[in-house]
Amino acid sequence: MPPELRPNACRDTWAGHALEGAQVRVAGWVHRRRDHGGLVFVDLRDRTGLVQVVFNPEAAPEAHARSHELRSEWVISVRGEVVPRSPETVNPDMPTGAVEVRATEIDVLARADTPAFPVDEETQVDEALRLRHRYLDLRREPMQRHLVLRHVVTRAIRDHLNDAGFIDVETPILTRSTPEGARDYVVPARMQRGSFYALPQSPQLFKQLLMVAGFERYYQIARCFRDEDLRADRQPDFTQLDLEMSFVSVDDVIELNERLLAHVFGRVGGPAIDGPIERLAYDEAMDRFGTDRPDLRFGLELVDVSPALAETEFKVFRGAIEAGGAVRGLNAGRRELPRSELDGLIERAQELGAKGLVWAFREGAGWRSPTAKFLSAAELAELNRLLGAEQGDLLLLVADRRRVAGAVLGQLRVELAERFELVPEGEDRLAWIVDWPLLEWNTGEERWDPLHHPFTAPAGELDPSHPGAARALAYDLVWNGQEMGGGSIRIHRADVQQAVFAALGIDAAEAEARFGFLLEALRYGAPPHGGIAYGLDRLVQRLAGADTIRDVIAFPKTASGADALTGAPAPVEEMQLKDLGIAVHKHGLAGH
Repeated sequence: MPPELRPNACRDTWAGHALEGAQVRVAGWVHRRRDHGGLVFVDLRDRTGLVQVVFNPEAAPEAHARSHELRSEWVISVRGEVVPRSPETVNPDMPTGAVEVRATEIDVLARADTPAFPVDEETQVDEALRLRHRYLDLRREPMQRHLVLRHVVTRAIRDHLNDAGFIDVETPILTRSTPEGARDYVVPARMQRGSFYALPQSPQLFKQLLMVAGFERYYQIARCFRDEDLRADRQPDFTQLDLEMSFVSVDDVIELNERLLAHVFGRVGGPAIDGPIERLAYDEAMDRFGTDRPDLRFGLELVDVSPALAETEFKVFRGAIEAGGAVRGLNAGRRELPRSELDGLIERAQELGAKGLVWAFREGAGWRSPTAKFLSAAELAELNRLLGAEQGDLLLLVADRRRVAGAVLGQLRVELAERFELVPEGEDRLAWIVDWPLLEWNTGEERWDPLHHPFTAPAGELDPSHPGAARALAYDLVWNGQEMGGGSIRIHRADVQQAVFAALGIDAAEAEARFGFLLEALRYGAPPHGGIAYGLDRLVQRLAGADTIRDVIAFPKTASGADALTGAPAPVEEMQLKDLGIAVHKHGLAGH
């Protein structure tokens, strides 16, 4: 473990008695105060940990008298001598537990109101209260540990990339709105009324321009912004490691990143990376797990059982298959659940978007299930074979569009693994998801959308008449079912970029208006290039074992996007709006 991650690393000399007999000044917060009816003990805290200070009425009567007024979280400075504790009072759980400071002088630097919650205890505190008083929450040991970890991860990233020939380049925060998969945050431009900047969802186009400019290896710890619904691993403003390389292939990018991850994990105690990380094709991941970010630590893999039901008389299954969908299932293993819990699984499947869910227990050669009477003995036997069903196994099936059935069962797979405690303790599985489709059909908008972004290079030629058949030179890194980062080889030819724009329904005029600067740059000799972006918040969250990324960010937003500490977002002065030429209608837009 690196020194900066060890608890109380700066106190190592104390623990080794190197300071015994020394006259010192220590300053910090009153963590705890204990009055033993004569001697007063104060645990003094700063970011590096705790040290015990003892006030003796005989040795320092004035300091002892003042110690009686001390309260939790007061800020004090103490002068005194470092002395060994008596053997019976040594605290082996405290790095400074073999010594204490015998106080001779004390200064009260700041008094404190009673904290809104205990700072000196490992008690559960409501998150809303923690975020409202974040400066107090950040004094607590878990949050300090998380932010130190984040610092060490970031430093390890910089060290490795600097040594590998990368340079750190900043890109603009105020830029132009471009489609990257989420809504932009827009900023009105006072000097150009009616025009707006956008906050970057990522530095995507700028890092490509840096490759055109000849900066062959770039990286940045970049601030990014996306106006989208929040969840445990998403914030409106977030941090990502962004890197790009020229003259590289998919293998080159992946291999460099595996070395980077091995270095970072080695510094902070993450999972060992002893060889190439497993690679899994996108189609295989979707077939086996129903998601492009599969958790590989347990089984419960999905199976397409449609071939067993091609001639079935059961209308639910046959209707889905004839409509071009599928019947997909998973074997949850030998279980016994009450009807109420089985009904709960049906409700959960419906919440996830399925029309319904079929449950069954293998019993003899057939099933115990309300659906069993609609299926022939031959169909039941084949279903059991395909699902690998043994006596007493719980089987779950969804009939729907293939993507819907996979997504629903994929989520149920994760929830069942947690319920039945199937996830091995302490095990980590990383995987690259590779060989992605370039585009996916958006049924609601009736158009093709990029699976990554519109600047991802196709693998081979793009057939304009069959854009859905194109594959992408793209890759995502998944860790225990959570996406850590993703990237691709980029398009470096203007004609290919225009062809992809056309497949996305962006005509030449619109492409020139929105991306003319990129297309022009690509015409001036652009090298083949590619890169990746990691969610730094997610990476640190996983390394810290935190429940949400909010626990590894100093000042995060709530689930509604609000800053509970400062009150943002908040109204601004009327004069500010007037300067910008903006009017706010309190009851909606004018005319509505």
